[in-house]
Amino acid sequence: MKYDKQITFAPHTHVLTNVNVWSPDSKRIVYDVRSDPSGKEFDGDRIETVDVDTGEVKILNTSKNGAKCGVATYHPTLNRVVFILGPEYPTPDFTYGFARRQGVMVDEATPGVAVNLDARDLSPPFTPGALRGGSHVHVFSPDGQLVSFTYDDHVLGEASQRNVGVSEMGQRVTVPETHPRNHAGEAFSVLVTRTVADPKPGSDEIKKAYEEGWVVRDGKKSLAFLGDTVDEEGRTVPEIFVADLPVDLTQAGDEPLQGTATTPPGPPRGVTQRRLTRTPYQIRDKVPRHWLRASPDGKWITFLRPDADGVSQIWVISPAGGEARRVTNERFGVISSFTWSPDGRRVTYGDDDGLWVTDVDTKVKKICVSEPRGMRPEAVVFSPDGKRIAFTRMVDGFAQIFVGNTPE
Repeated sequence: MKYDKQITFAPHTHVLTNVNVWSPDSKRIVYDVRSDPSGKEFDGDRIETVDVDTGEVKILNTSKNGAKCGVATYHPTLNRVVFILGPEYPTPDFTYGFARRQGVMVDEATPGVAVNLDARDLSPPFTPGALRGGSHVHVFSPDGQLVSFTYDDHVLGEASQRNVGVSEMGQRVTVPETHPRNHAGEAFSVLVTRTVADPKPGSDEIKKAYEEGWVVRDGKKSLAFLGDTVDEEGRTVPEIFVADLPVDLTQAGDEPLQGTATTPPGPPRGVTQRRLTRTPYQIRDKVPRHWLRASPDGKWITFLRPDADGVSQIWVISPAGGEARRVTNERFGVISSFTWSPDGRRVTYGDDDGLWVTDVDTKVKKICVSEPRGMRPEAVVFSPDGKRIAFTRMVDGFAQIFVGNTPE
């Protein structure tokens, strides 16, 4: 039997992001305190860390002036955390929402001192490198130089479509004080996907880009993401796409990086968007929400897809394209998101029987936690040293953080 260790005990919910919740030294886990176990209600006011060995809890940031915060992830090598912050002093026309949030960062050495990741400029003609809306689920690239996020545009309002963006660290962006919600940011932010309002049926056009993950191979950075296509019958079919990124993200392509009053920000020059999968509509149903994750060497992109029996399994596909290959064979299906081991050999995930680790090449699986009672599906995350796996479980009505040891 494999057992797990409960790490948090406070009588409130602890919400883990789906990746990068461990400190670089694998000693601490970062989380937020939104009240709903799935994080659906964005009502948390703190970002905290817990020491896995001692149980010591520290507050990294407390939001103020009516703002809420959540969805925290670590930098890969620095003790720095990035997370979502909603608007301070919210007003009826500017409360928290998809298009009204931002990324901020806090260093563990200076808790409570939050700095803006992305700049915001809501007044035409707008500013290159600044966003005009809300960013969400911020994840550092493996080298810590870029941060990915999903994005919704405030300026376009109901005409906005979700896209994927990138912030480049070390390029501070200042904006004019022409709107009370404008602010500077420590990174140059751009969108790297292209969506259209009405995709041509059967084409590679998409109306939404989301659930992205970093792909780094041969020193080149890309983002894999789900893109909502429209098939010949007019049905929405999520497919896997890749956005290959140029070294220089500051040069405009065919459209302004900052967008216009009637058009969204355009991708930088040199970004290519390409489709990897073409999936029959009927087998896209009934898979848990998940984020695409690439192996550390960039060889494989993992995703969930039903098998021939309609059961959700983990599959891999090369970022260069080709046929997808099934990895798992779970009787009742994979029920959670997943992450890769740091050595690039295995993936970890949950099913109705427990928490598992499966070798991607041999398909040999080993149990990590054999009592899945109350396990939450949002996050199953390997530590950077590969020795432990973090997840949450319901205990007396609250989501608590647990850790299991990685099987040999």
